[in-house]
Amino acid sequence: MGKTRRLNLALQGGGSHGAFTWGVLDRLLEEKDLEIVGISGTSAGAVNGVALVYGLITGGPEQARKTLESVWWENSKMAFFSPFKQTLLDRFKSPGNIDNNILFAIGNILTPLLSPYQCNPLNINPMESILNKVIDFSVIQQNDRYKLFLSATNIRTSKVKVFPNSEITVDTVLASSCLPQVFQAVEIDGERYWDGGYLGNPAMFPLFEHTDCKDLLVVQIDSTDYRIIPKTPSDIMDRVTSVSFNSSLMREMRAINFVNKIVEKGFDDGGNLQKINIHLIRPEETMAELNMSSKVNADWGFLTYLRDCGRMKADAWLQENYRLVGVRSSCDVDTCFY
Repeated sequence: MGKTRRLNLALQGGGSHGAFTWGVLDRLLEEKDLEIVGISGTSAGAVNGVALVYGLITGGPEQARKTLESVWWENSKMAFFSPFKQTLLDRFKSPGNIDNNILFAIGNILTPLLSPYQCNPLNINPMESILNKVIDFSVIQQNDRYKLFLSATNIRTSKVKVFPNSEITVDTVLASSCLPQVFQAVEIDGERYWDGGYLGNPAMFPLFEHTDCKDLLVVQIDSTDYRIIPKTPSDIMDRVTSVSFNSSLMREMRAINFVNKIVEKGFDDGGNLQKINIHLIRPEETMAELNMSSKVNADWGFLTYLRDCGRMKADAWLQENYRLVGVRSSCDVDTCFY
């Protein structure tokens, strides 16, 4: 076994596309000399984050792999009853889009007309029962060996709220993944929250404030390289969402890069500033053939397709860049985020 390589992880959200991140984590957990220090996640990244940390605490890397699989398997089982499935034409055209599902099309028409307070008055969220079945949140609350931070958007203050281990419950995860068009705002301690992706997808500053790890691996889901001009209503909304949910990531990455350049010039504010090595895994061509509709597709075949894509991307990153962890960045921030 080589020297221990320490990593912080930043996990983006993206609905079912979060299964790509599952695959990345699944492959990383096979590395015997990898130490995961801190995790920051939003939305699907929050789901992956709690599964990862719970598994690591209760049984190490192998248990973490099993817990991640259990969460996604239970999600797929629940989605068996969903009307939003691929038609034969959809399956012919893409691995996961459901553009030709008439019920999905009707849902898109009704979404701007009906709020979740009208169409989901009982505020049913299937993810709540899934998480409670697989994860004992008290274990995460009482153990901060692996620093976990989940982000949500405070509706009243328009500020990002970051929940640490001690505050993480099933409601915290639901708040972090609460799309306001689909679910009622989640109330926690008198405040109401929406999806964290609007302000922190994910928030990375807690990883620098509360850990001493100098390497950050970002697992990005939403594309920043959109090569077609969106012209249909669904394509336009898809791109608006991607731009919105990537904006906070872009700003934080540029801020980190700015600090890195200051430190490189010799100013570290009396030791308060340190250079962060940035690493990045993106789905790239995997997501190029998928659109917003695939984010609600929880068919097991599609989820495992994304998982396998994530594993392949992680494997390629490990072969090319793992040796750079603890040494220098493997991501050119100027190229990727400017």
